[in-house]
Amino acid sequence: MTQFFILDNMNKKTKVLVTGSAGFMGSHLVDWLLDKNYAVFGVDDLSGGYMRNVNKKSKFTKLDLRNKKKVAAYINKVKPDIIYHLAADATEGRSQFTPLECTERNYLAYLNLLIPAIKNRVRRIVITSSMAVYGAQKPPFHEGLEPMPEDIYGISKTAIEKATNVLSSVHGFEYVIVRPHNVYGPRQNMADPYRNVIGIFINRLLGGKNFYIYGDGKQKRSFTYIDDFTTYLAKCGFQKNLNGEIINIGPGKETAVTLSKLADTILEVFFGRHDSPIRFKPTHLPSRPREVKLAFCSSAKAERLLKYKYKNSLEDGVKKMISWAKEIGYQKPKYLREIELISDDIPQTWEKKLI
Repeated sequence: MTQFFILDNMNKKTKVLVTGSAGFMGSHLVDWLLDKNYAVFGVDDLSGGYMRNVNKKSKFTKLDLRNKKKVAAYINKVKPDIIYHLAADATEGRSQFTPLECTERNYLAYLNLLIPAIKNRVRRIVITSSMAVYGAQKPPFHEGLEPMPEDIYGISKTAIEKATNVLSSVHGFEYVIVRPHNVYGPRQNMADPYRNVIGIFINRLLGGKNFYIYGDGKQKRSFTYIDDFTTYLAKCGFQKNLNGEIINIGPGKETAVTLSKLADTILEVFFGRHDSPIRFKPTHLPSRPREVKLAFCSSAKAERLLKYKYKNSLEDGVKKMISWAKEIGYQKPKYLREIELISDDIPQTWEKKLI
């Protein structure tokens, strides 16, 4: 397939659409693109994003991607050249209890976007997928592994990836698939009680309460501060040699930490000392069903193709996020009105609204 553009020579009149633009990662990407003087359009249904995150220089529209007719009408009007698709129901652990919500907001919403985009000759689409597609395989995960998702969310992201590959081969648009590593930082939705472990931990402390850890705390993850992610995500829309690539973006296995270590780091930074008050020590609860114990990736491909480097250690990133969080203050958690499936395995924090 023809590779037709590179970052440095991009026409500034090119229309760039960011879905999920009022959200955490989407709003940072919009800022980056506007700083480079691109014409940026953004859509978001504001279910997890906030108008305070929307850059006024962008052309923002409130839009629910589940509404097929409205999405088609919007794409027919804007005719974007490049799309960054960040809108998602990124609730990996919750998806076993809300499978319809997950599927509608991820796979079906994406097809509602992609089909009219193809009809309007979109040039490239960049998809933010997830490490969840790797499942419980042996880490560090690398892009050559076949997807083996353990949860409904991972299945939906795998479906998005596979559908994109098939439709691209038939209809001739370019694509790049990005698999982020637990991105965190300012603007993350701390009011979401189902995801974003760092945000949940910090928000509980802001509310004067300790936080919860599911299981023994030995789950191991690598975390990515937002400033070490946005530039590399942005490159995926423009860089010539990336068509058809799948790329992990985030630090490698050397940065992976247990959730217990993460908790210690957050407590130490928040209270400014090694021995935080006893009442703020985390409470352990039963493990969540189908949670992957070890989930961290190789960054070798990103280093090779994107010249990826990270600058912020976990401690540095947590410091910056806590500073921002203290400015906006405690955020009241927003629970779903209804959980689709209830079982004995549902986390107590959700069922009893403990967060």
